[in-house]
Amino acid sequence: MMDIHLVDGTYELFRHYFAVPSAADADGQEIGAVRGVVGSVISMLEKGATHIGVATDHVIESFRNDLYPYYKTGEGIEPELFSQFPILEEALVSLGVLVWAMVEFEADDALAAAAVKAGQDKNVGTVYICTPDKDLSQCVVGNKIVQMDRRQNIIRNEAGVIEKFGVGPKSIPDYLALVGDSADGFPGLAGWGAKAAASVLSNYPHLEDIPKDNNQWNPSIRSAKKLSATLQGSYDDAILFRKLATLRYDVPVFDTVEDLRWIEPQPTFEAICARLNAKDFPARVERLKIKV
Repeated sequence: MMDIHLVDGTYELFRHYFAVPSAADADGQEIGAVRGVVGSVISMLEKGATHIGVATDHVIESFRNDLYPYYKTGEGIEPELFSQFPILEEALVSLGVLVWAMVEFEADDALAAAAVKAGQDKNVGTVYICTPDKDLSQCVVGNKIVQMDRRQNIIRNEAGVIEKFGVGPKSIPDYLALVGDSADGFPGLAGWGAKAAASVLSNYPHLEDIPKDNNQWNPSIRSAKKLSATLQGSYDDAILFRKLATLRYDVPVFDTVEDLRWIEPQPTFEAICARLNAKDFPARVERLKIKV
């Protein structure tokens, strides 16, 4: 049985940008975060990962910006960070890793599509979605598809999603529609905090299941009348926000899971490492080739 590791390259690039010292190549281009991410992926291989895919937001905007004008954009991202996305993609491809550089869709969509497809393969043991992003919790299935926060060394299975959010994975888009997602730029509904959303959705898993008549609500739910009035008054917004929060599984990602198997770097890898001033990377990868 093989395990699959799906990495949120956008998150990793942001994380390393703010965590590692600044570094530039010979032309003055910032490359510190790229070097950090590539080194991190090599570490995954050194620790035994065999099948890896990395998704990035080649552009920040996606089809969701056409649905909602206030959805997140690339505005405000520091140029020194934004300029490293294509370099990261090139570096990972040269390492021999499958990369999904997303334009119409988002990196999260690619991760979701890859997770679901890999999870259907009987030869796959566990699919690890390597990101703490709460959006990806909707893809978790039992112990088969799980989320991994590599920074905090936390693995969250289906029971862990319920423990964290108070609802199951399939209700996560409804949950985010109600509470909002500031990272993605939509506000949720007034008066619907995390506790209220969890309380309601644990009884009624989806927006359509929530009674329109507040007298039909489970009497144990606090502030039912107020919550009902807010939901009905903003129902179209809630449906739109749920659509924004729902990840797409129809993104082309791979033909078979063997497309994710790491074998060896491309001939360009040493030149990329020289540009990144990562002199130890080729030797580390050479040792991995011997193991393979």
